[in-house]
Amino acid sequence: SSAYSHNALLARGLALPPDAITGQHVEAALRAWQSRAIDNYTYLALLNTFADRSAADLAQYPVFPWVIADYASRRLDLSSPATCRDLAKPVGALDDARLARFRERFAAMPPADSEAGLPPPFLFGTHYSTPGYVLYFLVRAAPECMLCLQNGRFDAADRMFSSVAATWGSCLRNAADLKELVPEFYEGDGDFLLNLDALELGETQDGARLGDVELPPWARSASDFVRKCRAALE
Repeated sequence: SSAYSHNALLARGLALPPDAITGQHVEAALRAWQSRAIDNYTYLALLNTFADRSAADLAQYPVFPWVIADYASRRLDLSSPATCRDLAKPVGALDDARLARFRERFAAMPPADSEAGLPPPFLFGTHYSTPGYVLYFLVRAAPECMLCLQNGRFDAADRMFSSVAATWGSCLRNAADLKELVPEFYEGDGDFLLNLDALELGETQDGARLGDVELPPWARSASDFVRKCRAALE
């Protein structure tokens, strides 16, 4: 089939309710992506749609992966394999030391016992996307949603999204932090990273007042950050 017919079928699929999407639509998306009729971002957006994920539902918000692994260099070198995360692994398996601790815990867990309330052994004890994780990234763009979730208050400043590099480091090594990203990292002008409404987000324990998110050295601005993240994704 031509790219045009693939795209026409995709358009029809996106207009259908999720329970009406068939394997034919998913196959069309795959073929369009394989033939480069659609880019990586569009393909991932379609997969999120097929999985019934929507920006209208924080509990099923679209999920996009961390791609860049370098948030310290002054220049982003997309030709270097070390710049990008290994997409063959989930976030929880990216750091060998943390994965070893997960495996040790898994091996030590007792078998499932419904009567005793014991779940089956598990490797990862947290999810890659929750309403709280979504709002962690989008609090500056949707403060009213965070206030609703937090009973009228913002979270403690030390737990809020303040630095891209620090958040990546936490997702890489913290046993309780396995979150992936939201689509806003790869589309738009990056306003979600800026405290445009001068929100009172509080102060950290070291006295730093939260404002805009701290960007990596290779990003000249929030929009430049998003543009380079998109280039890495593609």
